[in-house]
Amino acid sequence: MQTNLSDEAKALTRAKEAEDILRSCVHCGFCNATCPTYQLLGNELDGPRGRIYLIKQMLEGEPVTGRTQLHLDRCLTCRNCETTCPSGVTYHALLDIGREMLERRVERPVADRALRAGLRNVVPRARTFNVLLKVAQLMRPVLPDALGEKIPRRAPVARERPVVRHVRRMLMLEGCAQRSLSPNTNAAAARVLDRFGISIEPAPEVGCCGATDYHLNAQEAGLALARRNIDAWWPKVRAGAEAIIQTASGCGAFVKEYGHLLRDDPAYADKARRISEVTRDLGEVLTDTPLEQLQINADKRVAFHCPCTLQHAQKLGGLVEAVLGRVGFDLAPVPDAHLCCGSAGTYSFTQPDLARTLRDKKLDALESGKPDVIATANIGCQTHLGASGRTPVRHWIEIVDEAIA
Repeated sequence: MQTNLSDEAKALTRAKEAEDILRSCVHCGFCNATCPTYQLLGNELDGPRGRIYLIKQMLEGEPVTGRTQLHLDRCLTCRNCETTCPSGVTYHALLDIGREMLERRVERPVADRALRAGLRNVVPRARTFNVLLKVAQLMRPVLPDALGEKIPRRAPVARERPVVRHVRRMLMLEGCAQRSLSPNTNAAAARVLDRFGISIEPAPEVGCCGATDYHLNAQEAGLALARRNIDAWWPKVRAGAEAIIQTASGCGAFVKEYGHLLRDDPAYADKARRISEVTRDLGEVLTDTPLEQLQINADKRVAFHCPCTLQHAQKLGGLVEAVLGRVGFDLAPVPDAHLCCGSAGTYSFTQPDLARTLRDKKLDALESGKPDVIATANIGCQTHLGASGRTPVRHWIEIVDEAIA
């Protein structure tokens, strides 16, 4: 694709990256075949190819409007298109560049700005989120249905974690919203890993991975959180921690990009690259353990929802399914497993109608095999799917932990 960047675009920090991505696209349209929003809306501008054209026009100095912003906002950043693309177009990186520039050029309506500011100031702050969640849970019966269904009922209390006692040590991102929404997830992971001689070393200074800010177009704020986490992890990695485990695939996908996103920061480039290199999804770690030694009472039929951030961003589709199969769970088939559930970070708040439609389609597919429980690997997907009140939705490691004899 030929490009001619404007002077404004040439001044962008990532101008060359944007130009290289644009030139790699051959506008074949294969991406539209697997794009959830294009399938729903049938509008070329609500598919990856159309959005690439919109970003190209902006970078070349063409006028942009709120309509341009609407089409870019509707993108889930599920990265299904990247899995499909025969040319290897890194669409999500171009979208980040385009969204950041567009945010400066088009002012959002007041209500939209307020919603995004609220999400940015609540979701990444674990304590604030926890307090507001408890208040919302008390008020849930009197809230409008559209809002009330987004507020989960009280989560199971976290069981006790094992003490640090093994030579093999790993770190774990505790996350922000997950601490309140599913507090037992990381505890369950620590208990299962302890059975294989792996201890989770605490790193209390670590907070939100930065993805919420970054994907709401506050990119510098997101990178500031990334730098804070790197500073907290770095001494422990240098001291011998083998890996940084992620139990939320959305966080894992973002932390694995630290090295790329901070590659031009002289103070952090090398450290960020190393942090990304040692970051592992929990499924990656357990794949290399003798799972068959576990005494499992796998009496549930499980439908696994593979989050987009696991299968498309991290390219780990099938990994967790293999782990669940090795320990004896009966896995229900899931048609169209490549399609997004509509959670997509904060998308279920910023695009609620599209998110709900995608959720219901995903649940129909997940429930088609008559499972007892739906398992997933990302807190956003878990909360979004669970809000329907249909089949119970849990993190897969909790199901494994509870089934160990």
